[in-house]
Amino acid sequence: MSESTKSLPTQISNLARRRWLASGSVGVAAAGLAGLQQNAIAQAVATTATASPAAKPLPSYVSWKDSSALIVHSSGTIETRRSAFGTSVITPAEQLYVRNNLPAPDASIIANRDAWELQIEGVKRPATLKLQQLKRMGLETVTAVLQCSGNGRGLFPSKPSGTPWQIGAAGCVVWSGVPVRALIAALGGVADGMVYMTGTGGEKLPEGIDPKSIMVERSVPLKALDEAILAWEMNGAPLPLAHGGPLRLIIPGYAGVNNIKYIKRLAFTTEQTEANIQKHGYRISPPGQKGDATHPSVWEMNVKSWINSPAPETGDIPAGDTLIQGVAFGGMHAVKTVEVSVDGGKTWKAARFIGPDMGKYAWRQFVLAVRLDAGNYTIACRATDSQGQVQPEARAENAGGYNNNSWKDHAMQINVVAA
Repeated sequence: MSESTKSLPTQISNLARRRWLASGSVGVAAAGLAGLQQNAIAQAVATTATASPAAKPLPSYVSWKDSSALIVHSSGTIETRRSAFGTSVITPAEQLYVRNNLPAPDASIIANRDAWELQIEGVKRPATLKLQQLKRMGLETVTAVLQCSGNGRGLFPSKPSGTPWQIGAAGCVVWSGVPVRALIAALGGVADGMVYMTGTGGEKLPEGIDPKSIMVERSVPLKALDEAILAWEMNGAPLPLAHGGPLRLIIPGYAGVNNIKYIKRLAFTTEQTEANIQKHGYRISPPGQKGDATHPSVWEMNVKSWINSPAPETGDIPAGDTLIQGVAFGGMHAVKTVEVSVDGGKTWKAARFIGPDMGKYAWRQFVLAVRLDAGNYTIACRATDSQGQVQPEARAENAGGYNNNSWKDHAMQINVVAA
């Protein structure tokens, strides 16, 4: 199941949906949640089919963010403007996108961060540990791209249901926390026969419905534990509530939905979770089909790049010398090269990386200096990772609008005028 609005039960009004998300409340059983089963997640997270770039007020739980850098699609889906990414590698917290499958828990959970508890199962010595204890078990810092699996959905000509993200449902973030492998080693190792690592979010759920129908619980292949961390710090500061504080599972290279916010349970299991967000949601399903367990799950990210400047939102560009700037990342592998085209992909020139290399999971910024005469141009970029995988021209069509890394879809029209 995706962020689709098509699968909503007809008896649940859009108004009830919006009120629940806007309030951050879970007391909505009377609005009809009791009847939801497989479609409950979609009801909780559905957003408008289109979003205006006109400024909307930020929800209270993210009032500290920079509203001028963001596009508010809904109270749970907020995008970074293309022109706001700037020329630094790291995305500041106040500019980072927001994507919440459920309303954030009450802010009281970060009042005493060290008291937050994590239950660990599927290991030789299961345990429940407080964050204070986790902080003594190991420390690692990783810079990694956080990207919503629907980033680029708005570029699908078929216009799949859900938030019409362009390029701003992504950011490059420095995470700090305990490596999962260190935690597991301290607990005797993973129990025999386990195949998946499953994280469960700590959002408060409405009463009167099957928790599996709406809870945020995702399973990933066991190998993901090698690089995963349980993060309590983001960009050098305590993890904000809006981004999963006090504790979040971070799996570098994996799409955002797998990076469980407010994680309260980490389990090693023989099967994938039965939660709808896993069983039916976030699946690469053929167009027109509902997701099911036979379709590939949205796990690892693919090689991708896009241009941030010049941006159409900044208006016409004066003729003459122009710097084309953007970001590129390889998903599970380091990005190796980026090429830029000013003629819609007919010819390509190698761009130059700028700024520090912060590891294979981080994005690299690139720049290409060009001289443009007055006229209309289609500018595009394509990245190649260290394994030789090239960003494709065409998108992989799917019902949910996931994993769009097509360079052609991300190409932009710019107008250059005489100086």
